Amino acid sequence: MKHTVRVWDLPTRIFHWILAFFVVALLVTAKIGGLAMKWHFLLGYGVLTLLLFRLVWGVVGGHWSRFSSFHFAPDKLSRYLRGHTDHSVLVGHNPLGSFSVLAMLLFLLLQVATGLFSDDEIAASGPFTALVSNALVSQATYYHKEIGQFILISLISVHIIAIFVYLLHKRQNLISPMLLGDKQVQHPTLSSRDDLKTRLAALLIVAVCAGGVIWLLRLGS
Repeated sequence: MKHTVRVWDLPTRIFHWILAFFVVALLVTAKIGGLAMKWHFLLGYGVLTLLLFRLVWGVVGGHWSRFSSFHFAPDKLSRYLRGHTDHSVLVGHNPLGSFSVLAMLLFLLLQVATGLFSDDEIAASGPFTALVSNALVSQATYYHKEIGQFILISLISVHIIAIFVYLLHKRQNLISPMLLGDKQVQHPTLSSRDDLKTRLAALLIVAVCAGGVIWLLRLGS
């Protein structure tokens, strides 16, 4: 018997798809350069807002969106890789997915942070370049342009490949739950809270995070 579980609340789903769009747009605008860099920076500030929201939502959001529901224990990862695991790690992020999400969040934060201190020495410079030494600007720029973006492209590629592997090989559709929120599971389990109160709280958190980013940028100016 299958049981329907609300795995991903609406704020988590919206975060996921907006972040995906912004990251692709960032890659495109970086390649175009020139006037597109204005949009590149605006998108970067948007990504920073989203990441701050996700860090907070990872503490107070729906059950399966919380970091406490992630599986970082080495023994769980080892058992999962050997195919010996219980159903509880298959509802939200499995052990591999947990590490994947953590890596994505950390490297996105690092990419945005270095972008704030980067300077292409042509027309675009981050808002904090005047506050630090030229050596730090040079290091941040090098990482942002030569290292960070390729790490993210690799992580995104692995993420997409994994989705198709799970769909075609394991017959697990990971896309539908991120679109609709619900997942069919073998055993009854806890659903994520996803009501009007939760969604209004998410809007408030986004507003506070956006305000924090604006305040941070004003410090740079």
